[in-house]
Amino acid sequence: MQYREKLEQLESRFVMLTEQMADPGVIGDPESYRKTAKAHRDLEEIVAKYRDWKKAQSDLEGAREMLQETDEELRSMATEDVARLEPELVRIEEDLKILLLPKDPNDDKNVVVEVRAGTGGDEATLFCAEIFRMYTRYAETLGWKVEVTHTSESAVGGLKEVIALISGDKVYSKLKYESGVHRVQRVPATEQQGRVHTSAVTVAVLPEADEVEIKIDPKDIRIDTFCSSGPGGQSVNTTYSAVRITHLPTGLVVSCQDEKSQIKNRAKAERVLRSRLYELELEKQQEKIGAERKTMVGSGDRSEKIRTYNFPQNRMTDHRIGLTLHQLDLVMDGRLQPVTDALISFYQAEKMKNQSNTVN
Repeated sequence: MQYREKLEQLESRFVMLTEQMADPGVIGDPESYRKTAKAHRDLEEIVAKYRDWKKAQSDLEGAREMLQETDEELRSMATEDVARLEPELVRIEEDLKILLLPKDPNDDKNVVVEVRAGTGGDEATLFCAEIFRMYTRYAETLGWKVEVTHTSESAVGGLKEVIALISGDKVYSKLKYESGVHRVQRVPATEQQGRVHTSAVTVAVLPEADEVEIKIDPKDIRIDTFCSSGPGGQSVNTTYSAVRITHLPTGLVVSCQDEKSQIKNRAKAERVLRSRLYELELEKQQEKIGAERKTMVGSGDRSEKIRTYNFPQNRMTDHRIGLTLHQLDLVMDGRLQPVTDALISFYQAEKMKNQSNTVN
C-alpha cells in the first residue's frame, strides 16, 4: 500500500506518545502533558484506521490461502470472505488517504461567527436573524455551546449584525466553509404586492486563538464601560456592565454587553479580539489565503453569493460545489449536516487531486 512507511512511522510515534503520557515527569508538567496529549489525540484516528487496514489485510491473505483448500465448504467460506474483505480494504485505504492529507491546524478550534446584514434593507436584517438561528440550531444538534457577544437589532425585529463564540468538538472544521455571502430570494413580510425580493447577508467564521498564540499587551488596549441596552432586567441602563475594547495598534474595536457581569463581558470581548488579531496575523503570513477570504466575504453585494436560499421553491443551492437541496425548511431549522459533509468531501477531493498532481 502507498504511504505504508509513513503510516508505520506515525504508529511508532503514537506508541511513544502513549508511553510518555504515563511518564510521571510528563504528568507533573501541565504544559508538557497538554502538548503530549494533543499530539496523541491528533494521531489516534489515523493509527486506529491503519490498524484496521492491517487486520483486514491479514484476514484477506488468510482467506486467499484458504481458497487452495480441498474442502469445498472451506473454499466457499473463503470465497465469501475475499468478496467481503477486498472492497473493505479499498474503503479503508481511501479513508487513510483522506486522513493523511495535510491537516488545517485550525480544524480543532472553536470559532467566532460574525453574521451581518448586507444589501436588502429590513429584509436583510430579518434574514440575518434567521441565518444566525440556523447556526444556533445546528450547534445544538452537535452539542456545541453558543455565546452571543454582540447584537445590533433593526427596527423590524431583525439583526443588523450578531457576533457569537461557538465552542465544541472540531467546530472550525465543520463551519469554515460558511464564510461568504448568503443570498435569499423570497417574498418579504413587509412586501404588500407579493413580489419576490433578493437580499443578502455576510458570514465570517474566524478560528478562535488561545492566549498562547496571541498575546495582548495591556498597554495596547483601551477599555471603556457603558450601560447595556435592550432586554435584560433591572441592570440594563443602570450598571456599567457593557465593555468596549479598542486595540490601539490596529484600531480594532470589540464590544460585549450580553452578560450582566462586566468581568464576563470583558472576558468574552477579549476572546473575540484575540481571534480577530489571529486572523490578521494569518493574513500577513498567508497573503494569498487572506486575499481569497476577503474576496469571498466581499461587501455583502448579492452578486458575490456563495449560497442561495430560495424560499418559494424550498431550495438551497451552494454555488461553489453545485449542490442543490429541495429541503430549505430543514436547512433553516439547523439540519446543515448534508451541506457541511458535501463541502468537506469536495475540498478533501480537491486536496487529494492537487496532492496527486504534485507527486506526478
